[in-house]
Amino acid sequence: MRKIAVVYGGSSQHHRTYKTSEFAKHFHQLIPIRELAEASFEEIDVLLIPSQTHLGLLKENVEKIHAYADNGGIVVTFGPQGFDWLPKHDWEFRITNFWWWLEKDAKSGLVLAGENHDLFKNYLTLSDATWHQHGVYWPPEGSEVLVATEDGGAVFYIDKVSSKGTWINTTLDPDYHYGSYFMPATERFLRGFLPWLEEGKI
Repeated sequence: MRKIAVVYGGSSQHHRTYKTSEFAKHFHQLIPIRELAEASFEEIDVLLIPSQTHLGLLKENVEKIHAYADNGGIVVTFGPQGFDWLPKHDWEFRITNFWWWLEKDAKSGLVLAGENHDLFKNYLTLSDATWHQHGVYWPPEGSEVLVATEDGGAVFYIDKVSSKGTWINTTLDPDYHYGSYFMPATERFLRGFLPWLEEGKI
């Protein structure tokens, strides 16, 4: 079973999702972001960067996180990033439609591109990964896109080509919404995603 560490920012959303909820059992270590520079990654297999992470403190540790991936580590990022630091991710901002589901003939605009991937064969459905969109990535060639927009932008992808490790990047922000006590799909997402991250085929 993989050992997951979370960069812990201490916000109310992080506190609920990562420290006091049913999901806390999935995390081997919470690394306070102010201690990230001195933290050891030797005993972990996965480093998870939550959404709404403090940008200034994150910037100070980008090289360390990249070095962890270049050493074969798995890095997971939730939510749109506040600055360009993910490898070759080619971020495109898009206006968020929070109320798309109230429109006539409502469509989320999301497509399941990775229906044969272990995550969506055994742990999640597209519905579990559907609430709203914050933008898309256009990841490097050779990446595996699991959830996309109808025009091909990546909402969730796995990148094994930009480093010796693995980057799992998604514009989805389940930790923020679950930690804020709304958006039921995010609870389902975490109930499937975290067990997969521990033991599934990446």
